[in-house]
Amino acid sequence: MYDEKVIAEAVKKAVEQMQAAESGDDNDIKIGISARHVHLSREDLDTLFGKGFELTKKKTLMGREFASDQLVTLVGPSLRAIEGVRVLGPVRKNTQVEISRTDTFVLKVSPPVRPSGDIKGSEKLVLVGPKGSVYLKEGVIIANRHIHLTPEYAQKNGIKDGDYVDVLVESIKPTKFFDVQVRVRDDFNVEMHIDTDDANACGLKNGEKVKIIKK
Repeated sequence: MYDEKVIAEAVKKAVEQMQAAESGDDNDIKIGISARHVHLSREDLDTLFGKGFELTKKKTLMGREFASDQLVTLVGPSLRAIEGVRVLGPVRKNTQVEISRTDTFVLKVSPPVRPSGDIKGSEKLVLVGPKGSVYLKEGVIIANRHIHLTPEYAQKNGIKDGDYVDVLVESIKPTKFFDVQVRVRDDFNVEMHIDTDDANACGLKNGEKVKIIKK
């Protein structure tokens, strides 16, 4: 006959292992892959979609951020274009376009790698919407790799807003990302954002996990 105590211990251990696998290690971070997208100022939204136009929500992303139903076209100096680029809301103080390095080969532009919001002296581009166009004198960047954290997660793991950490990727193409910027805000989810180029390079998919390595 089976020992009930042994069976109970085995079941308990199996449940603990399953829960640990589902929750992941304290340093495990979910991946969110960011495709090319646009953030618009109120003025540029009016120009592209009409005076007083309001973005309509397609999908909530994080906190106040959402993917809208609205799309624009990006046009580079060589007149080569990328159509159907998603506008994210809500409106911002300044318009910002985030693209990948691969996109730059299509548009023939050379944007810098920058944190979101750091657009001074960045690349220019033309945005085309259903009601008009905007010549963007600056605002086109390749977003740096960054991690969004809740204050609770950051405090528990000894990480502060503005810190830089390394990230280990244990995927089919293992690699390590260096100097990943940390952003902490109370309406964030715990998530690392990378662009499609980085995701493809190391075989990552949305929702997969990577591990923070503190410096």
